[in-house]
Amino acid sequence: MKLLVDIYRSKNKEGMYLYVRKGFDLDLLPEPLRKQFGKAEQAMSLMLTPERKLARVSVEKVIAQIEAEDFYLQMPPQINEAYMQQIPNDLM
Repeated sequence: MKLLVDIYRSKNKEGMYLYVRKGFDLDLLPEPLRKQFGKAEQAMSLMLTPERKLARVSVEKVIAQIEAEDFYLQMPPQINEAYMQQIPNDLM
């Protein structure tokens, strides 16, 4: 199971990435997704294999989602608000 993908970063939202098959036409993505994602900037191309580790998701999940829907959308990490409440105001 190998898949060559292009990875795009969103200009609208920091930490949001879109994985698609290499050479996939982004105009074929659903309109609501294109609006949410905004202008796409290519970050890199990557060969996904079971041995490759990704930072926030399993390679198997990304490949399965691309095969089913033509894309995988990686959302920005959630901010732990409880942690933020523990930081004294004078340090923020």
